[in-house]
Amino acid sequence: MSEEVRPDDESSESSAYRTLARAKVLSEALPYMRRYNGQKIVIKYGGHAMGDPELARLFAQDVVLLKQVGMNPIVVHGGGPQIGQMLKELNIQSEFIDGLRVTDQRTIDVVEMVLAGKINKEIVSNINSAGGVGVGLCGKDAHLITARKLTRTKRDPESNIEKVLDLGFVGEPVKVNPHVLDCFTNTDIIPVIAPIGVGEDGQTYNINADTAAGAIAKAIGARRLYMLTDVKGILDQNKQLVRDADVDSINAMIADGTISGGMIPKTETCLDAVQNGVEAAVIVDGRAPHAVLLELFTERGAGTMIRGNPRIFRFVLFGLFFYRQACRFDLG
Repeated sequence: MSEEVRPDDESSESSAYRTLARAKVLSEALPYMRRYNGQKIVIKYGGHAMGDPELARLFAQDVVLLKQVGMNPIVVHGGGPQIGQMLKELNIQSEFIDGLRVTDQRTIDVVEMVLAGKINKEIVSNINSAGGVGVGLCGKDAHLITARKLTRTKRDPESNIEKVLDLGFVGEPVKVNPHVLDCFTNTDIIPVIAPIGVGEDGQTYNINADTAAGAIAKAIGARRLYMLTDVKGILDQNKQLVRDADVDSINAMIADGTISGGMIPKTETCLDAVQNGVEAAVIVDGRAPHAVLLELFTERGAGTMIRGNPRIFRFVLFGLFFYRQACRFDLG
């Protein structure tokens, strides 16, 4: 007669299996932890990942983990839906042109209040609750992001005349002060940045969070730029995930319409980053729990990784080297 397996034995075996599985995951992650130790990682945080309380909690834990294993994560967040909700509650009408919110003085006051206030502090609080040390910033702090008014043009289909669109106080970064963020390197502090910029005249500007994250990644020489979105990544014409791409293949997919709509500005931000010193940019599905950890610490990765063309990347590195060497001398 065979011996029965008691319930507590089954539970013990299951627990042992889970423990071994966790140990295996940690063992596989070790080479990646070494590779990115001390590196700067910029994460654009937004979409469903920010709106779902459980995903927000897990994201905060993941960011704290990155800091604990020796990386320097920097979070740049959006907040479009929350801004829209607050404007609605205050009975302020919103207008959009080509996907960009027209921002008058009343609107920019609300945008700053929501982004640099409510949302920023919620993210900081989540990081602190997860055992980290989060500090909230916006582009106004210590001249972190100097901005100018964004100008867009649109061709009138009837007259064929190019018209300038007035988006109000929508801005674009012209300068990022990397020294502000350097202060947090090799400390316990995790910067959380709201994409608010300030002009030379002191005017406040609302900056697209993707654009702000890309500008910051370039300025600080980040190893990685992560763009959390509500899609799996870039899909090919068969709706299959493109796991790896370079500048040429991305440009080709934009040209043939494979990449379209709201994915175009995201990929253009990634292209700009990888052509200006960032090793790789990754478009990641923020709806998936632990998406950034899966991309960083596993061989398979997650989302779509975009790299610069090797020759171009080497040229950029040489250019940066000679520029820094030249800065040591007084060229008059």
